[in-house]
Amino acid sequence: MTRTDEMYDGELAVTSDGLPDWLGPVEHAARTVAPEQLSRFLPPENGYGRQSAVLILFGDGPHGPDLLLMERASSLRSHAGQPAFPGGALDPEDGDPATTGPLRAALREAQEETGLDPSGVQIFGVLPRLYIPVSGFVVTPVLGWWRDRTPVAAVDPAETARVFSVPVADLTDPANRVMTIHPSGHCGPAFLVASALVWGFTAGVIDRILHFAGWERPWDRAKQVPLDWRS
Repeated sequence: MTRTDEMYDGELAVTSDGLPDWLGPVEHAARTVAPEQLSRFLPPENGYGRQSAVLILFGDGPHGPDLLLMERASSLRSHAGQPAFPGGALDPEDGDPATTGPLRAALREAQEETGLDPSGVQIFGVLPRLYIPVSGFVVTPVLGWWRDRTPVAAVDPAETARVFSVPVADLTDPANRVMTIHPSGHCGPAFLVASALVWGFTAGVIDRILHFAGWERPWDRAKQVPLDWRS
């Protein structure tokens, strides 16, 4: 039995009890937002897709409210060097994909990737399931409050290059907001923060959270950067 299973051997609860006031708008958005308001890529009606979950973890950092991200190792065959939320596919032991399975998976994957202590995380919301066509993953975004903050770092350098937190103030700063164009032609929001370009699915979800939480500030959507912006 893993450490996560020992701590969460009962039904996982989603609760806003004791949540800091500044997270109230995010919790409200999670309860009211519709799937099509988050993305145009929604799970196929035929049930196709591998179930997965990501942990969107907010905390009180040294520079105010922040968000936990990780950067995938540059040696990976897919998504190499790309910043992302901790997360991954559901395992059978995670349980029912329709109920607590995604919650367990999000916490388990975060622990495996970052060394996060799941006992210090309060799950306060779950966003509608989204779809990543390129990988075929059906993703459940799980919202967490880092109630008891503990050190985190890349557990396996072959999988994760680094683990870092980004102040929410940096994410909402118009100077850090850009658009990127994928080789496929898809254009989407991105963030230049913490010496990284956060783009793709992760940036899209952050963009929508900022918008529906009322944290978004006007920014220049004509400003574009290439995915190989460091080259």
